[in-house]
Amino acid sequence: MLSHRLRGVAVMDGKDDGSSSQQRTSQDHPLAAGTTTAPISSLNTAKSGPEPCHDSNRQLDLPPSEILSRPHGDDGMESMDHRRPMGKRSGRGEVSSGLTHECGVFGAIATGDWPTQIDVAQVICLGLVALQHRGQESAGIVTSEGGPEAINFNVHKGMGMINNIFTDDSMKKLRGSLGIGHTRYSTSAASEEVNCQPFVVHTAHGALAVAHNGELVNCESLRKDVLSRGVGLSTHSDSELITQALCLNPPEGEVDGPDWPARIKHLMKLAPLSYSLVIMLKDKIYGVRDPYGNRPLCIGKIVPLTIGAYRHGMKVDRLPAEGWVISSESCGFLSIGARYVREVEPGEIVELTRDGPKTIDIVDCPESRRHAFCIFEYVYFARSDSIFEGQMVYSVRLQCGRQLAREAGVDADIVSSVPESGTAAAHGFARETNMNFAEVLCKNRYVGRTFIQPSTRLRQLGVAKKFGALSENVAGKRLVLVDDSIVRGNTIGPIIKLLRDAGALEVHIRIASPPLLYPCYMGINIPTRGELIANKLHAEDLAEYLGADSLAYLSVEGLKKAVQLNMVPKKPEQVGHCTACLTGEYPGGLPEELEW
Repeated sequence: MLSHRLRGVAVMDGKDDGSSSQQRTSQDHPLAAGTTTAPISSLNTAKSGPEPCHDSNRQLDLPPSEILSRPHGDDGMESMDHRRPMGKRSGRGEVSSGLTHECGVFGAIATGDWPTQIDVAQVICLGLVALQHRGQESAGIVTSEGGPEAINFNVHKGMGMINNIFTDDSMKKLRGSLGIGHTRYSTSAASEEVNCQPFVVHTAHGALAVAHNGELVNCESLRKDVLSRGVGLSTHSDSELITQALCLNPPEGEVDGPDWPARIKHLMKLAPLSYSLVIMLKDKIYGVRDPYGNRPLCIGKIVPLTIGAYRHGMKVDRLPAEGWVISSESCGFLSIGARYVREVEPGEIVELTRDGPKTIDIVDCPESRRHAFCIFEYVYFARSDSIFEGQMVYSVRLQCGRQLAREAGVDADIVSSVPESGTAAAHGFARETNMNFAEVLCKNRYVGRTFIQPSTRLRQLGVAKKFGALSENVAGKRLVLVDDSIVRGNTIGPIIKLLRDAGALEVHIRIASPPLLYPCYMGINIPTRGELIANKLHAEDLAEYLGADSLAYLSVEGLKKAVQLNMVPKKPEQVGHCTACLTGEYPGGLPEELEW
């Protein structure tokens, strides 16, 4: 086990090989939290945005093959890659094709004393399974037995998928009436066990655990401020930085022990983007969403198993509670016997105790700016049965397909999708055009990373190991194939060839999102501009390069229209969505360079 004694504030728990189970007490490390009083200066994250993107419909003079072979920047496009933090994301490994998900956070608290009728650890584990699509590198769970005498946090975390990390033996050690969990894809530090979350620190006031989804855009300024207070940092992770920053006294000071809401609020003013946090003390959980609302977070109620009595219109607030959960997405609530209650509002600090959720404070957006919820949660990242902004993700994707059909309809025989990412949009496209939807691709669910190294000939077939074509549905047909996005373009091309080999007369590609043109600095691993194929080829040239008869994207305005169509916002003047990866307009400015 790798154990660090940090100066002045806290001690990090970690391990650098295999999974780790730990039981620690606050007396193990009697360090005072927030003992220094030097002021932390306010941070200004406003920076000039990137140069406007080149016209995606501009005709390029070079042939597609030559354009793709040239280093990025050689086609006259000003590269933003030199502005990207260099040390912060090093060591994460290469992403070979599409986007990579962020992270998922989950928390649960039972209404009764330990031992409770709810196995909190199992609830959290199942909640993380439902969030596995948000991160597959590592996961962890931290629990507490609650009550004034509870000084132990039980910790288990490790590398890999959730079902490989948590065994019957490890779950038995995770006793408690409350806990938090995290499933991770690394966005700001290497994929190593020392970076596994939740992070746990021990202070003179007791233990503290933090799980974080997102990425700080002003990480370096906050890092310097925390280090100036005599706090050591053991990793590159901005999640650890958040954890240690919470151990600092707020500017107004504290009278009788730590004022955790004041500390959280102070952190939110120092770092306005981008995070959703679950923070656990020995007897309560805080849920925190950044002032822009960039990352999702929602609350659910665990109800009795006698659900039959509640199927006929009984509102969730009238149901008895056996516990409460907080999660990045609501998709796992039904599977753990919970019901969706509401979203955590942008900038909200919510406290979860055995008595339920309570709003502690709401921190407004800097300079009264609009909220900036990540629009790609709707397009790509979230599970389709999750609820954001009062609407189900599936319904929004369906509407994206309808809007795409209005903007880029085409005469064809059938509509289909690349499973499963484009299916909802394909159904919307089919309904809007009165065309039949038919499956044309069959996905092989048993292809893993250990697949045999193919020969040159098989490599040229590319996607054959992942998909098969339903020839009876394809042969002699003109088809529209809908997908959610194109990143590098190295997946859709082999699919088109596969469909042509199966007898398709025409293949028209329709993408239910605008072209990806810019990287993301707020918790999503979008490749550099030079790797994004939309920066190399506009739609007509890309269709030629991929072997499609035509290719069209949904417009940015069309995407916004689809997302906001069925929203019923409390404050319409604050509604907004982050489209930085599509437009280069970053809500909090470009991130700072990292010096390590």
